[in-house]
Amino acid sequence: MHLKKPILLFLFLLISIKVSSQETWSLDDCVAYAIEHNLLLKDFTYIKDSGKETYRQSVRNLLPSVSGSSNYSISYGRSTDPNTNDIVNSDFFSNSYSLNTSMDIFQGFQKLNSIKASKFLYRAAMEDVQQQKYLLAFRVMSAYYDIKFYEGLVNNSEEQAEISQTNFDLVKRQIELGLKAGADLYEAEATLLGDQLLVTQNKNLLAAGKLILLQEMNLEKITDIVLLDEMGKVEKEEKNVDMDSVYNAAKAFIPLLKAQEFRAKAAKKEVAVAKGLLSPSLSIFAGYGTGYYETTVDSLGLIIPFNNQIKDNASRYIGASLSVPIFSRWSGRSRIKQQKINLKRANNAVDIQEQELFKLIQQLVQELNALQTEVEQSTKQMESQELAFTIAQKKYDKGLINALELVQAKNLYGTSQNENLQARLRLKVNEKTLDFYGGLPIFNITP
Repeated sequence: MHLKKPILLFLFLLISIKVSSQETWSLDDCVAYAIEHNLLLKDFTYIKDSGKETYRQSVRNLLPSVSGSSNYSISYGRSTDPNTNDIVNSDFFSNSYSLNTSMDIFQGFQKLNSIKASKFLYRAAMEDVQQQKYLLAFRVMSAYYDIKFYEGLVNNSEEQAEISQTNFDLVKRQIELGLKAGADLYEAEATLLGDQLLVTQNKNLLAAGKLILLQEMNLEKITDIVLLDEMGKVEKEEKNVDMDSVYNAAKAFIPLLKAQEFRAKAAKKEVAVAKGLLSPSLSIFAGYGTGYYETTVDSLGLIIPFNNQIKDNASRYIGASLSVPIFSRWSGRSRIKQQKINLKRANNAVDIQEQELFKLIQQLVQELNALQTEVEQSTKQMESQELAFTIAQKKYDKGLINALELVQAKNLYGTSQNENLQARLRLKVNEKTLDFYGGLPIFNITP
């Protein structure tokens, strides 16, 4: 018997250590982990890296091109001497070396415009990555506050179940004392079982909500997560938001809109590149070549040494090339028209994004005003239903009302609790979303 107390104390300490060591996640922690481990986001990062390399290569295309070549050949029987072009009947070998370079001087500014176009596309890809980060952050935030809502449902339903348990115990004692009939116990038990079932259902919703958050975060080998309570107190003062101010702030930084603007600028440069195809092009080139031939002999009939031949057979050239497009079946002008159409589509896409952004902010502002009123009214309703239930409970204890009336008052109180919780959480998400579009750093996300 004396060993039980130390063992129980040791087990209690182990449980306490395990509970205290469980990590508590804030919203910023969840968002940061999700951004670091999300696979889809990595794919957008790879696309951005590809765009960066495309831009760098477009700059390097301004450099001259240099190429070198060498060949070694053995001729048998009747063949042409590659040095003298004479016909010979002996077997021999030869090898040659050449170095060539060329550089474009003018191509209708095609390369410069291509550089600018690829740079705009690269910057658009960077904005795409940032947009995906924000979208992921909003998904995490939605899952985060869904869990908060389900946790509230569990707490409310457990509170209702405790009340039902207390009433059940009270009815049971009163029956034992002969103050109530046995039918009252069945009603109290049915209410208790219904509330216990609701607790189980809400816990299942909570588990499903946590699974969604864990999947968004790509948090592996963990089946449960503890979240920091960030609800705080609801401010009674209403928050006034100027829709035009939020819209103008959002236009300045929303990555989706900026990415489309960069693509429109790139499309404009692509029109300039297409126009450059109709311009004359000028390039310069130079080269050096030499070779060694087994058929090259001196006056004594001896093969001239390799080093001497390399020097003696050296040849150099330099030149310029001018190309003027005359007729290419109107393909050049057709390409210009196609690029102009792409430019119009890109500009139209910018207008569409601006319109969608305005609609979204307009809806958020309208929802904010509605939710502020809803929170205020649902809070008053919850307080009123709580008072009504308290009175009903006292009446029931004195036998002034029946169990059905008490259950009805309890259910109305529980429903008002859930409605108030939902309204407060929706208002919290709405305020954070409007703060985001207003330019406030609600997410700790770096470009």
